Amino acid sequence: MPFVTSCPVGCEAGFRESDIRMPEGPLLVCEACGHLVSQIEEIDYHAALAKFDTESGTLPTPLSQKRHDQRARRLFARVRQLLGLRPGTSFRLLDVGCSSGALLLSAKKEGIEAQGVEPARRAAEAAQAVGLPVFAGTVQEARYPREHFQAVTMMEVIEHLHQPIDAMKEIWNILVPAGVLVVGTGNADSWTVAVMRERWDYFHMERYGGHISFFTPRSLERLAGQCGFRIERLETRRVRFAESFQVSRAVYRTLKIVAEVLNVPAMWFHKGHDMLAFLRKV
Repeated sequence: MPFVTSCPVGCEAGFRESDIRMPEGPLLVCEACGHLVSQIEEIDYHAALAKFDTESGTLPTPLSQKRHDQRARRLFARVRQLLGLRPGTSFRLLDVGCSSGALLLSAKKEGIEAQGVEPARRAAEAAQAVGLPVFAGTVQEARYPREHFQAVTMMEVIEHLHQPIDAMKEIWNILVPAGVLVVGTGNADSWTVAVMRERWDYFHMERYGGHISFFTPRSLERLAGQCGFRIERLETRRVRFAESFQVSRAVYRTLKIVAEVLNVPAMWFHKGHDMLAFLRKV
């Protein structure tokens, strides 16, 4: 029996099969909001998640650390802007699903008062071992004070959650009034998905363990509304028509050039496959 039996966004409509054929069965699409879910069974879902429970977690390599810090700096600048803070001002941040603390390390460099929460115990312990304030468990289990954090980040996490509404409501509780939640996830309504379908590696359990819930701008907006948020800003970027391991080098280079041409219009029309949403607590 599939692990996900109802729309994670909270719709009461049923599912129909999509034409995206995965090894565990076709992805299911919500009749109301277009949200996609995997048909994976619960035991296989937990086995897929286990790949993240490592000491290295998702820490960038030394070579990629500088690039990671640059991206984080842009993210923090946007959060400060939405919070009405001056550049360089500190704020209280919680990173949900922080793994071994890559974003927390970047926040520390920016002078931000950051904490993390991570259910993968070995990854959480690795973060704690280098002095990062990380709770090993879920955000619901952490029992943070109400209206404590000014901002919460949830980067490449929500697609793993069986019941994202529970986590979102707890985040609403611990955010200050008008606080900001940043959600980073894949866009199932992207041009990448329209072309690649089941060839997009983001859908594959063996490459991204535990991805079971695939959002569109529409389904994310509906989830936000269900949990007391509104979307202040939505960004998508990047288009891809093949993975490098699927085609010859020459074909991949050609498709990459075509995709790069479409990157700008993909941002205009919210058709990029990397989605970043800034939600305001209301």
